[in-house]
Amino acid sequence: MQAAEIISVGTELLLGEIVDTNAPWLARELRDHGVPVFHKAVVGDNRGRLREAIALALGRSDLVIIGGGLGPTDDDLTREAIADALGETPQIDGRLLARLEELFRSRGRPMPAINRKQAWLIPSAEPLDNPIGTAYGWFVRWRGRSVVALPGPPHELQRMWREQVLPRLPRGQAGFWHQTLHTLGIGEGSVGEMLADFTNQRNPSVATYARRHGVDVRVAASAPDAEAARQAAAPVLAEVERRLAPFIWGRDEETIGLVLGRALSARQQTVAVAESFTGGLVADTLTDTPGASAWFRGGMIAYSPAAKIALGVPAALIERHGVVSEEVAGALATAVRARFETDWGLATTGVAGPAPLEGHPPGTTLVAVAGPDGLVVRRLGWPGERRQVKERATNGLLMLFLRRLRGDRQA
Repeated sequence: MQAAEIISVGTELLLGEIVDTNAPWLARELRDHGVPVFHKAVVGDNRGRLREAIALALGRSDLVIIGGGLGPTDDDLTREAIADALGETPQIDGRLLARLEELFRSRGRPMPAINRKQAWLIPSAEPLDNPIGTAYGWFVRWRGRSVVALPGPPHELQRMWREQVLPRLPRGQAGFWHQTLHTLGIGEGSVGEMLADFTNQRNPSVATYARRHGVDVRVAASAPDAEAARQAAAPVLAEVERRLAPFIWGRDEETIGLVLGRALSARQQTVAVAESFTGGLVADTLTDTPGASAWFRGGMIAYSPAAKIALGVPAALIERHGVVSEEVAGALATAVRARFETDWGLATTGVAGPAPLEGHPPGTTLVAVAGPDGLVVRRLGWPGERRQVKERATNGLLMLFLRRLRGDRQA
């Protein structure tokens, strides 16, 4: 069975200065191509250690993919390390050099001498075109194994992978199919208990993952081909969906904003938001969705009592109940719905922390949905860091809203 290994290059990755998004993306691409990934590594900008990592990978993997280290500077050492590991010598390729020089001329400046190393090749490598950068990739075939070197910037790596690398790779022998269900309003432990009879089986497999947007459940299967894998997973997926139905809000690449936008568009309805302690996070989550202008009318960050009053919340209500109350949450949702003349009004108020407010502990959350079928207010309690509390409040409100859109009167 063909197996792959991914090596991410860069001292900045080791130091935690940036997050490696390339390796997870490549792993998903390989999985969908039927190629399992058995090892991943992160190596700093050190020629010797990178050579050792490549040699180790070639000793145990059929396909080695290296991301990063193809720039023009002295600490971009992926080409040198590959050459060292294979015992070959890099040389300037005249055609690549001419194309690089023309690229710089088209930008109105001469090519710096330091960029010459980006035209290097070794005998066992063929160049991979980079349509949006100066770093050519390498596709190396060596003793029945393959080494792929790609630049580190994700937009360059991803485009080159799809246009240059995938056409050169044979598909894996095994078919693979998977679907991820997104849930909210239930903890990972509870999900695990509900699916305990599935989570220990291997094929089809069921796995749970705690995410910022809730708990994800992935159902996956492998078989001789992708269609057979899909059919094998289908009955398990159907049962998982049945058990978790009240908590499922989407699947795979869907976002909560996308799902809500689709539901609002189907009804030709609109929404506006009034946010207190979430500070605009609800509006940001909704408007992160392409086409949101068709159904999102606007919002107000009513952070202070004065801002709440300006929106239309009665001052006497705030004085009587306090800003962290069901009454004020409901009044905010009702007021913003009226102000923007929308079908739905959403609202948050609560205590992000770290200090208590009006006698309420950090994490106290009140969310409200005002709509054609009336007003619903819910009190939630999610302790955590300030950002976590705001994110959980946002997710809790949007899940409540989705349930109302779906006609759940018990939401």
